[in-house]
Amino acid sequence: MDEPMIQRRKDPLDTYLLRVLCLLLDERSVSRTAIRMHQSQPAVSAALKKLRDTFGDALLVREKSGMVPTERALQLLPHARRALAEIDKLINEPVEFDPFASQQAFRLGAPDYLAPVFMARVVERFRQEAPLARLTIHSLGPDYDFETALAEGELDVVIGNWPEPPERMHLSMLLEDDIVCLVSSRHPLARKGLTYDDYLAARHVVPMPYSRSQRGVIDSCLASLRVERRETVEVQSFNLAPYLLQDSDLVFTTSRHFARFYANLLPLTILPSPIDFPPMRFYQLWHDRTHHSPAHRWLHRLLGEFGHQVQ
Repeated sequence: MDEPMIQRRKDPLDTYLLRVLCLLLDERSVSRTAIRMHQSQPAVSAALKKLRDTFGDALLVREKSGMVPTERALQLLPHARRALAEIDKLINEPVEFDPFASQQAFRLGAPDYLAPVFMARVVERFRQEAPLARLTIHSLGPDYDFETALAEGELDVVIGNWPEPPERMHLSMLLEDDIVCLVSSRHPLARKGLTYDDYLAARHVVPMPYSRSQRGVIDSCLASLRVERRETVEVQSFNLAPYLLQDSDLVFTTSRHFARFYANLLPLTILPSPIDFPPMRFYQLWHDRTHHSPAHRWLHRLLGEFGHQVQ
């Protein structure tokens, strides 16, 4: 008996369409997706039409504020990202990783409480060792679910300074830094230093929380001591805080490497903290899906080298 004939059919999806789908749902704009993919707008529009036909859903619909994804699109997105991550793993991970020849894209999540010099050095070395590769740096905030982003391949590595790093992830410490106070060089306390009573009486500029589930090292320590400081100005960006100190009586409590960067840039003075804060530890965090990847081990090494240099 003849073996049954297996009818071949053309797969309705390919890698290109999956990438278009993910970027469209991230950007919610055909024009921005076209720019990121180095494609023409008609090409992306044609891909969107094919995706709509394949899934029998509009995927993106127009509202007053712009394009918004449908419920079906939001259900598809995590599956599409996981599929692309697996495809990239097949294509981009040879037994031996050659960074100089690699065209792989790496995605790094980083907060702005790292001094800019750290990321500048990382990017410089990244360009030297992997001139054809691509690095995307994603900013983090309290509403961003970085654990899901790591699990689904939206990010490869996340940098943070959690008092208790998240479980179920791999990590290594980048640097350990002491906590200091930063003030204007014209501040009355700039020369005499801060006493414990001075610290409690001072007006402070503080950053907004970076995590809804965890307090930072400074807030955790103050809470354990049952100490409250006078939080006068709250800022969303760490990098804005030093600029607010220049002609004010404000005090900013932060890590030494961050303070040192801005003290070299602005008329600011670093003072020892009168409170014995524990050291601030910065980690790099990654998911098990990339743990054995030669490419990502190279990235972890590169980040680790510069972590030790900024101390």
